[in-house]
Amino acid sequence: MLIPKKLKHRKVHRGRSALKGSANSGYNIAFGTYGLKALGNIEVTSRQIEAARRAITRHIKRGGKVWIRVFPHKPITRKASEVPMGSGKGSVDFYVANVLEGHILFELEGVSPELAREAFRLAGAKLPIKTKFIEKTHS
Repeated sequence: MLIPKKLKHRKVHRGRSALKGSANSGYNIAFGTYGLKALGNIEVTSRQIEAARRAITRHIKRGGKVWIRVFPHKPITRKASEVPMGSGKGSVDFYVANVLEGHILFELEGVSPELAREAFRLAGAKLPIKTKFIEKTHS
């Protein structure tokens, strides 16, 4: 799973206002030929990213090349069960990536469009957000 090697601050405020609007960057296909685009704003966990990546690589039978365009930098904390209120913030439980509408989540090249479309459909089922298959336009 994806986790950051080093963080400036171990615990951060949740900051849900960062999930408003649409993507300012990362909304064009940069590396591959096909892409999986997010159609909403949400936090995607490292487990969900890994599950989607596995679905893609298994379906294309390890052919082609896959790029993951999101990384979970944000630590999310949880307090243990049945702990009373107070006594500080909980320990880091998992990491998430803030995904804005229009951001490209995965890119793929070296496979047919039908194979890429089906691989991204399977990957989209692993994510908590609606997604869309896009192709690179040659202009």
